[in-house]
Amino acid sequence: MANPKDYKIATLASHTALQILKGAKEEGFETIAICQKGKRKPYESYGVADKIIEIEKFEDYFEIEQQLIDEKAIVIPHGSFVSYLGFENVKKIKAMHYGNRNIIEWESDRSMERKWLLDAGLNMPKLFDKPEDIDRPVIIKFNGAGGGKGYFIANNPEEFHKRMEGHPDAERGYVIQEYIVGVPIYTHYFHSPVTGELEIMSFDKRYESNADSVGRIAAKDQVDVGIQTTYTITGNVPIVVRESLLPKIFEMGEGAVEASKKIVDGGLWGPFCLEAIVDPNLDFFVFEISARIVAGTNPFVHGSPYTWLRYDEPMSTGRRLARDIKEAIEEDKLPEVLG
Repeated sequence: MANPKDYKIATLASHTALQILKGAKEEGFETIAICQKGKRKPYESYGVADKIIEIEKFEDYFEIEQQLIDEKAIVIPHGSFVSYLGFENVKKIKAMHYGNRNIIEWESDRSMERKWLLDAGLNMPKLFDKPEDIDRPVIIKFNGAGGGKGYFIANNPEEFHKRMEGHPDAERGYVIQEYIVGVPIYTHYFHSPVTGELEIMSFDKRYESNADSVGRIAAKDQVDVGIQTTYTITGNVPIVVRESLLPKIFEMGEGAVEASKKIVDGGLWGPFCLEAIVDPNLDFFVFEISARIVAGTNPFVHGSPYTWLRYDEPMSTGRRLARDIKEAIEEDKLPEVLG
């Protein structure tokens, strides 16, 4: 039987690296943090990295990749891989890589992502082909894993053009999406190719720049000051959902996994997140999928109410990921979790 101690876990020191590396250590792996120069302090302070490899910027990853290969490191992707390297470069990674790299393109391109989610049978907000069609509140979202950076609300074509003029993210490409009034709920799933099961790990909502602080200012003052709402994510807030919603949430996750098998070989596995708005009728409108671990799992380093129900021990998404790798190694199924 192969020995998990022959392998190491590595990731970029950003996004969800603290829980990924801590979870790997809890499962008996040695860990490697690939860190930008001058930013190693958290990974030393929290003791999650057995080794720190410094690079000038994350885009220099390929300069040190051979070290990872030599140490039999398994690279764990997260949002910073997509944001800094881009999906084309992620597909060029030669080190062992957890998860299906081919799914990243479907996450990164909003038109491809929409096709995937609609094929999964999920409700989605209406899209507008051109600004002149705007007849209700819409949110403009830019392509890529930018953490909500630059998103804005428009109520009509004139407002859209005014906000878009000179916008620094315009060249990234964008979608004009109906703004659904409701409660944001982000579901953190885990699908294991080893066990074949889909698990619900936890839920969060995002704490978004001035979008979550503007309510402290009187409406008149908002108008007088000319505040323009922005949605850059600054943190995450844990949520426990109504228990009666769980069957529907499982169904949604299973639909996303089954649909993924039709678009890329092997489909989606590992951690992923469906990002949704729940309206007053308790209908879910899914507006996005993140096909890897998301920062919303960070409040649950010691587990969530849902992981306690299933495991009765501390189980973060980072640790669940490491356990999937460990079980795959022990059962001689490691190729099934690499992609």
